[in-house]
Amino acid sequence: MLEDMIGAFCDRKLRNLMMAPQFAGILKKTVPALREITAAGILRGIPLPEMSSALSFFDGYRCAKLPANLLQAQRDYFGAHGYTLEEETGTPRHTDWTGKGGKITSETYNV
Repeated sequence: MLEDMIGAFCDRKLRNLMMAPQFAGILKKTVPALREITAAGILRGIPLPEMSSALSFFDGYRCAKLPANLLQAQRDYFGAHGYTLEEETGTPRHTDWTGKGGKITSETYNV
């Protein structure tokens, strides 16, 4: 398998090993079993952090849109990092979440 990995990364355009044809085929066959095993463990209260993390990473990687928008909004709220709307790519925005204006940092808020 290590030789297959080395061979796959000879392709300079390959962004992730999961996209290499030889590994994409393996994933296509094995991910359903990973889902079943992980779900069965969770339903029985068995912690499977490595399996659930691997599955979450895989699902996140294959999705074009994710709920990361919430994370951007939280970062903007607590640290004025800004966010970008899909229809306005490249145009950062900031919302005055408190209605007070001025300098917005995590120190501004009393929780």
